[in-house]
Amino acid sequence: VTGGSSGIGKCIAIECYKQGAFITLIARDENKLLQTKKEIEKYSVNDKQVVLCISVDVSKDYEQVENVLKQAQEKLGPVDMLVNCAGTSVTGKFEDIEVNSFERLMAVNYLGSVYPSRAVIATMKERRMGRIVFVSSQAGQLGLFGYTAYSPTKFALRGLAEALQMEVKPYNVYVTVAYPPDTDTPGFAEESKTKVNCPSVFEISVFKHIRILRSTLKHFNFTRNFNSSVGSDGYMLSILTSGMSPVTSITEGLQQVVCMGIFRIIGLFYLGSFDSIVRRCMMQREKSESADKTE
Repeated sequence: VTGGSSGIGKCIAIECYKQGAFITLIARDENKLLQTKKEIEKYSVNDKQVVLCISVDVSKDYEQVENVLKQAQEKLGPVDMLVNCAGTSVTGKFEDIEVNSFERLMAVNYLGSVYPSRAVIATMKERRMGRIVFVSSQAGQLGLFGYTAYSPTKFALRGLAEALQMEVKPYNVYVTVAYPPDTDTPGFAEESKTKVNCPSVFEISVFKHIRILRSTLKHFNFTRNFNSSVGSDGYMLSILTSGMSPVTSITEGLQQVVCMGIFRIIGLFYLGSFDSIVRRCMMQREKSESADKTE
């Protein structure tokens, strides 16, 4: 699990450990990793389980990432499932975001998933088994005001996942893209500090970890679903953005065909509401600026 020292990554590691899995946690902060290791070990189901911690930045040096994953496989055996959770966020209006923030987010959110996946894929294909999970976001299905740096990096994961799934499916290796909504994590708390000051339609309910986990684990642990979503909004977005993405069953394909039209109508109302809120924000801001100038 990359990004496994906190947030969704940490909780996924705990739930998998409860099911008897051997876990490798990968993150940058060694102290947080060791603390998380102690927390996870409380949930062991047998005395053979192991939690291995690796401190490395998965977004910077591919050779280093490849080497540490090779060492992990030598200790614990080949990777059955890779969960790419490493990510970060910066919000703000497009012209206000520093250019290097766009570069940093693409490195962490996209290349931070490319490098670990590239390091394990050959072994998975040789063994004819494995699963790779990319944790995207609902902001990777729908572009929103204030997320011009973040959304594209999460959209990119879907393109990677679709192309990779077509390559590896004949080898019995499967890919899942998870689209969690706003989730109660340290990363979300940090992101909230920089959110653009605008009344928000964008304020989707903040989900607790457990609901995210139940949905996500169900999809990538017990089925071969390509998409993993949470809640009614997540289901609607998955249908609307299904496009040419892989389907798991005929039933899933039929649901997409039947629901697409009505969900598009609902989606148009959402988009109209979003545009209205942004216009109101702009008008309020202009009035405020004009009042400041006249004082």
